[in-house]
Parts: sequence; C-alpha cells; structure tokens
Amino acid sequence: MPAPPDSLRVDKWLWAARFFKTRGLATAACAGGKVDVNADAAKPAKALRVGDRLVITLPRDKRLVQVLALSERRGPAPVARALYADQTPPAPPRQRQAPPPYRPPGAGRPTKRERRQLERLRGLP
Repeated sequence: MPAPPDSLRVDKWLWAARFFKTRGLATAACAGGKVDVNADAAKPAKALRVGDRLVITLPRDKRLVQVLALSERRGPAPVARALYADQTPPAPPRQRQAPPPYRPPGAGRPTKRERRQLERLRGLP
C-alpha cells in the first residue's frame, strides 16, 4: 500500500472530505473565492498539508476545519470525517416564534379593532 502524500490539491481534498458532491463543484468554489487556506484565498491547485486551517463558505453556512489527514480517494462518510477536525463555533440558539394568529375561515372580514389586534400579534407597526 502506498504511503499517504505529503501534500494534495485543495479541490481534491474537499471532494474526498465530502464538503462538495463533485470535484468540479469543489474547483468552482475555490476559483470563486469560497475557500481560504491559512487565511489566504485558495486556488484549486494550491497544495494542502496536514495542519492547515480552512474556512469553507457553503450555501447555508461557513465551516472552519483543520486538516488532520490527506486522502485522494473519496470514501464513506465516517472515513471522510476522520480527515478533518471541525472547529466551527456552534450556532446560536434559534428563537422560537409564536404561531401566526388564527382566524377561522368564513369568519368574514375583520373589524378595525380585530385588524389592529392581529397586527399587534404579528409585530407589525
């Protein structure tokens, strides 16, 4: 079995670590400035080494990871999770919203007083 490489392309590692479904998406993210390696913008062919820190901007969130191992092959999710240490801070707790005010169907048009009460419940000015 060959020894693991000393360095690896960023786009190949992002694909192997399962941050992106295809290597083409990983390449596009690097080219688009969505990946930073050690606080510098990373081109797809930038050499990645063990110990490097990445900031990856995904469509829904931003992930901060540290590279623990390199792999050229995309494996199952548990193996991919072993390639990095996730250092993303936990998301703040979500505020629970009150359900929208309920007005039964067929109740007719609200009066001016009822409309103001509904607006107050919705938090409208």
